[in-house]
Amino acid sequence: MQKRIFVAATKQNDGKTTISLGLIKAFRKRFNRVGFIKPVGQRYVFEHGCKVDEDSVLIEKVCGMRCSIKDMSPVAIDKGFTENYIKRGDHRKLVDSIISSFERIAKRKDLVVIEGTGHAGVGSIFDLSNARVANLLDAKVILVTAGGIGKPMDEIELNMALFEKEGVDVIGVIINKVLASKYNKVKNILKLGLKRKGIDVLGVIPYTPNLSNPTIQNIVEETKLKLISKKVGLSNVVRNIFIGAMEPHDALNYIETDSLLITPGDREDIIMTVLMAHLLKKPKRKISISGIILTGGIVPNEKIMRLIESAGIPVLLSVEHTYKAASEIHDLVVKIGPQDKGKTMIAESLVKKYVDVKKILEKIT
Repeated sequence: MQKRIFVAATKQNDGKTTISLGLIKAFRKRFNRVGFIKPVGQRYVFEHGCKVDEDSVLIEKVCGMRCSIKDMSPVAIDKGFTENYIKRGDHRKLVDSIISSFERIAKRKDLVVIEGTGHAGVGSIFDLSNARVANLLDAKVILVTAGGIGKPMDEIELNMALFEKEGVDVIGVIINKVLASKYNKVKNILKLGLKRKGIDVLGVIPYTPNLSNPTIQNIVEETKLKLISKKVGLSNVVRNIFIGAMEPHDALNYIETDSLLITPGDREDIIMTVLMAHLLKKPKRKISISGIILTGGIVPNEKIMRLIESAGIPVLLSVEHTYKAASEIHDLVVKIGPQDKGKTMIAESLVKKYVDVKKILEKIT
């Protein structure tokens, strides 16, 4: 009998896609034919002329799925979708689209991973909440939540209620992004607390900074910043951010490994100091610059730009003031992209090490 797993979450950005990717890789070691579908997607891109959810594109490319990308993402919510649906939407058409796409994806598959979008109620405005879609596809649910104790417990209870209302079986939860310093405490307390409510913990995954650190390419794709240097260093990872608004010699105290410098474009003194520190780094000194964001719409002298480019440092330009530009980077939501091979390998290893895949399969058999 075909197995179906719906990966849901208590809120957005809890790590559904990371978990889905890792599970697919794990299931492929046990089954020959594993499929994937994200019935309703909120972040779409154009692929082969179709609007499809970006997570479906990721799974297609990383996992080498041999099926229609449109079937992997039958409903992509674009601008105006909700308003148009409320005014004159055709619910039956959406349902038929999801079911027909799922049937094509699931054909001759041993197991299908279905990824939700946001929390259990997302999609209710057009009558396709995650809980409703899980019911529609007759799938059992794994609920993903972020690390902590009180807040995850509250969110799990709230989401469970909606799945139960739709008659959907939640087989357990995966606790994701648990701080290393609190890992054992969170794991033990949550297992105990959820056991009292009859909820199984299927995995506890520690917070992994490398999954949350953006690359320069991520920043270019997710912001309105303009790349004004040559296309160099776009795969550079940003692990630290510092604002160059002090005396040049003081700036040296804030440079760490893989730093992103955010500074007004006319602070050539800061830029040159940081550039020299980057170029003169020694093996024992891990000073390095992943990229530079120039603010205020100001571009430095052409000769300075050439020096930066020759050092392999990408430069982005913001028309905003420094604080606003820094806030935008700080609030950036980092998604794994098809080109992020390192991150996809991390996702696979985290699920393999910290999630009880055998227990999941027992629960859906």
